[in-house]
Amino acid sequence: MKRNKSFLQKIGTAAVLFFLVACATTKKESRIVTDFNPNWNFKLGDYPAAIQADFDANDWRALDLPHDWSIEGTFSKEHPTKPQGGALPAGMAWYRKSFTLPESAKNKSIAIEFDGVFCNSEVWINGHYLGKRPFGYISFSYDLTPYLKFGNQKNDIAVKVDNDAQPSSRWYTGSGIYRNVRLVTTDKVHVAQWGTYVTTPEVSKEKAKVVYELKIQNDAAISKNVKVITNILDANNRSVAQSESSETIAPLSRLIKEHTLEVKNPKLWDTKNPNMYKVVTKIFHNKTLVDEYETPLGFRFFAFDAEKGFSLNGVPTKIYGVCLHHDNGALGAVANYHAIKRKLEIMKDMGANAIRTAHNPPSLELLQLCDEMGLIVQDEVFDVWKKKKVSNDYNKYFDEWHKRDLEDFIKRDRNHPSVMMWSIGNEIREQFDSTGVSITRELAQIVKSLDKTRPVTSALTENEPQKNFIYQSGALDLLGFNYKHADYATFPERFKGQKIVASESVSAYATRGHYDMPTDEIRFWPKKYGETFPGNPDLTVTAYDNIASYWGTTHEENWKAAKKYDFIAGTFVWTGFDYIGEPDPYPYPARSSYFGIVDLAGFPKDVYYMYQSEWSDKTVLHLLPHWNWKAGQLIDVWAYYNNADEVELFLNGKSLGSKAKKGDELHIAWKVPFEAGTLKAVSKKAGKVVKETEILTAGEAAKINLQADKSTIKNDGYDLAYVTVTLQDKDGNALPTADNLINFKVSGGAKIVGVDNGYQASLEPFKADYRKLYNGKCLVILKSNKKAENITLEATTAGNISLGTVNIKVE
Repeated sequence: MKRNKSFLQKIGTAAVLFFLVACATTKKESRIVTDFNPNWNFKLGDYPAAIQADFDANDWRALDLPHDWSIEGTFSKEHPTKPQGGALPAGMAWYRKSFTLPESAKNKSIAIEFDGVFCNSEVWINGHYLGKRPFGYISFSYDLTPYLKFGNQKNDIAVKVDNDAQPSSRWYTGSGIYRNVRLVTTDKVHVAQWGTYVTTPEVSKEKAKVVYELKIQNDAAISKNVKVITNILDANNRSVAQSESSETIAPLSRLIKEHTLEVKNPKLWDTKNPNMYKVVTKIFHNKTLVDEYETPLGFRFFAFDAEKGFSLNGVPTKIYGVCLHHDNGALGAVANYHAIKRKLEIMKDMGANAIRTAHNPPSLELLQLCDEMGLIVQDEVFDVWKKKKVSNDYNKYFDEWHKRDLEDFIKRDRNHPSVMMWSIGNEIREQFDSTGVSITRELAQIVKSLDKTRPVTSALTENEPQKNFIYQSGALDLLGFNYKHADYATFPERFKGQKIVASESVSAYATRGHYDMPTDEIRFWPKKYGETFPGNPDLTVTAYDNIASYWGTTHEENWKAAKKYDFIAGTFVWTGFDYIGEPDPYPYPARSSYFGIVDLAGFPKDVYYMYQSEWSDKTVLHLLPHWNWKAGQLIDVWAYYNNADEVELFLNGKSLGSKAKKGDELHIAWKVPFEAGTLKAVSKKAGKVVKETEILTAGEAAKINLQADKSTIKNDGYDLAYVTVTLQDKDGNALPTADNLINFKVSGGAKIVGVDNGYQASLEPFKADYRKLYNGKCLVILKSNKKAENITLEATTAGNISLGTVNIKVE
């Protein structure tokens, strides 16, 4: 099995290899994991009769999961989600599916697993009520076994999703069964859901001790004698350690067994070499394999220190982190492996080595990818406890559900080597009163009862110790602070002996490709409420890094502070990507955030290259802005660079002088009267050229250019291709301010599932076959439609402009 394949590539509609989160390797003779995403029926509204077997769903829409109905809607300020929630519709809806099972499954245990449903889901099978899960980000399962029919008899599953009470969040949540669903068929004796827990209490380059806890479930009415064989396999599927035991499991019970193994000369997991192993457990009954279960494993050791910050495998390592919301731009909340991988690849290429899952349990795919790509994870569970932030958020369910939700969150995620911090809350309001003490202690105790190998943290906003009751609980192993960069110097005195990470930082505003001058000062909004925001009537904000929220700062100022102090373990920038919702401070029609280093379509803003110059090993020389202006206009030219002593700037071959960063500067700048032609930068080290970068003035539009991020996709119904659209002049120069309406037509083995241009106030729908360019770019997302036909995408626009085409192979 290639580890870079998605979960849904691994599982087809029959028995297949299954996912890496405490789950199973599938064999026909043992565990069968069926992709349960295809062939559902869906309808908006409330249809309580849908639980009945004879219910007529012929007028319901047929679709495949995962599905987010909110992203399919139109934007409106009248929607109760408000711009904070993306100004998209929410409401209530039902899903329904009919299926059959073979007679051979009669003596099996069969469960359905949901990775996430937003929100207030209720599930019925053949008219029998299975249960409810209010929390929209939690994974859960139900045992279907007592209620199933076999052979030619039809089974009907119905799911009610109620996201009607709004606002339910401070950001866009999406609505529906937006993560993957599967049917798991096992022998009566099998590994329980999330039934393994692997730890590595001793790790060195010479050897590693592995403690492996296994929970075996017996659903049979008689006791069973089984043989358990556990192997640790390396990346080449070679066994590097093995143990076995014989067990007797009482009827209708669970047995917990612990194996201790030793691995010689383990390849350690780190952010540059994320070496992965796996633990494979086989259970035999009467010499017959009845279950096979796979758990991810990575050998690493890490530490947070009150003076030295963070270290990984004994190496001092600054955390270069970003916060990410769960939405995938034009796909909405849909958890697609390829969309998540693209997002993480863009962050990794920038130099990020860490992700904070703001502010909720992430998808399984994100954790699998962080394991494989070498990204440290701060895994976060709650944005609120009892005190609400909006009228219908999780506070309504906290008392009844927090213990179960937190336990399920830890059990699902605790085997991932990428996870190195548990965050029990973000900017929790109980930090300001004494209830914060008891709740923090309770939540921390729940975490520690299930995993003692990682620190418990919480993202705090109050940095006066006597005023912060979450801190006063004494239950946090690691203090996370949001936005206190100006106070870092005082932290060792305020919080003596405490380990500290910047859990959230920056909150600077930018619109990709838009530039306001001059750039001589940093401006904040608001110094007090009611002040006018220093933006523009079209709801854009300059992409120069000089506009920030009053509670945060610019990207450069934050990074200067974070890297200055060793005791700050690292920083998590708010945010890696723009996200739908929370467009503060702008009113409707703004409906997406401005905080991202990358825009909603996945196009980097200029500050991306500041981080790349500081966080990565790449040689960087990035110039901004573009070079299409009015003659004589005075332009602020910035350059981000590294691995060089100085940068010399040329305009049409004439040198404008060399400049070098001074002190803690992170960019250099010139003021240049605009003259059409070529702006060129040359970085040098010890007088030798390191890198050259040119920006040319673009002429009249002549042709549409389409660039796909891959040349081949699979015809599996899940694979995606992202196509970037630009307008070019006759010489191939992109027009940086083009706003033409582009129409799309696709044929062959794909369909258009999303369009975007990254503009935070665009009211064009995400689901369409057209999109206006914004500052010269837009995006088309193609998804496999299961046809084994090569794909052709065509793009046209008005005027005498050549159409653009791109061809993608299907395999």
